[in-house]
Amino acid sequence: MRRFCILLCCLLLPLTARAHLEVAATTASMGMLARVVGGDAVRVTVLAPPDRDPHALQARPSMLRALRDAELVVAVGAELEVGWLPAAIAGAANPRILPGRPGYFEAAAQVPLLDAGQPADRARGDVHPMGNPHVNLDPARMAAIAQALAERLARLRPGEAAAFRANAAAFGRAVEARLPGWRARLAGAPGAVLYHRDGDYLLARLGVPVLGYLEPVPGVPPGAGHLERLVGELRGRRGVVLRQAYQPAQSADRLAALLGWSSHVVPMEPSSDARAEDYFRVIDAWVTALTSPSA
Repeated sequence: MRRFCILLCCLLLPLTARAHLEVAATTASMGMLARVVGGDAVRVTVLAPPDRDPHALQARPSMLRALRDAELVVAVGAELEVGWLPAAIAGAANPRILPGRPGYFEAAAQVPLLDAGQPADRARGDVHPMGNPHVNLDPARMAAIAQALAERLARLRPGEAAAFRANAAAFGRAVEARLPGWRARLAGAPGAVLYHRDGDYLLARLGVPVLGYLEPVPGVPPGAGHLERLVGELRGRRGVVLRQAYQPAQSADRLAALLGWSSHVVPMEPSSDARAEDYFRVIDAWVTALTSPSA
C-alpha cells in the first residue's frame, strides 16, 4: 500500500507542476497585475525588462519560448508593443494567444484612453491613434483593468473565478485607500515637464498640471530650438523635470538648469517580480519627485 501511494504521488507531481496557468506579460506592470489577480493559480513571465523602453524592443528567443508555453498574454495594447509583440507571437506558433482568442488580453482595451482618435500622421511623431497607451501609471485605471483581467482568467480557469474576482476587488480597495493620500501630498504641486507623454495619466489622476514635454512631438528628441521655446514659456514659473532612466539626461538637465528647477529620474515600471506594494512604490516615487523641495 505504501509503495502504491508513493507511485501515485510520483505520477501526480507532473500534473501539479502543470496546474499553473502560464501567463506571458509584456511589461512588469502587466506582470504585477497578473500576479495580483491570478494569485497562486498563475505563473507569470515578463517579456520586457522594466528598465527598457517598451516601444523599442526586438523579439528575442526568450520571448518566443515564453509565448510558446503561454495560455494567456497580458499586453498593454494601444500599439505600445506593435514593434515586437506581433512578430514574437507569430514566431511562437501558439494559436491560443492570437489576438481575438481568449488567451490574448489587452489592458488598454478595457479603459478609456487619453488622446484617442488622433490621425496616424508621421509628421506628428510616434503617435498612437488608439490613444495614449501608458495606462499603467494610473492606479484607478489599473484597478478597472484588474477587474477585466479577473473575468478573462475566470474564463480560462472557471474553478478559480471567485478567487480571481476577490483578488481584483482587493487591489481596487488598496488603490482607493491610497489615492487620497497621494492627492493630499500633491495639493498645490506646481507641475512638471515630462520627456514623453508617459506620465499623463498619473498627473491627470492626481490633479497635477503637465507644463510641457521635452519631445517636440512623441518619439522625436528635443532640439535647441524646442528647449528655447520651453524656457521662454516657463521662465519665472515653478516645476520639476521628469524623465525615465532610458531617456536622455542632457536635455532634461539642461532645461532644469535654465529654469532653476530640479530634474528627476522616475520609474515607469516596478521590478519584474513585482506585487501590488512594489507597484504602489512606483507611484510613491513620482509623488516624491513632484513634491521635490527644490521645485
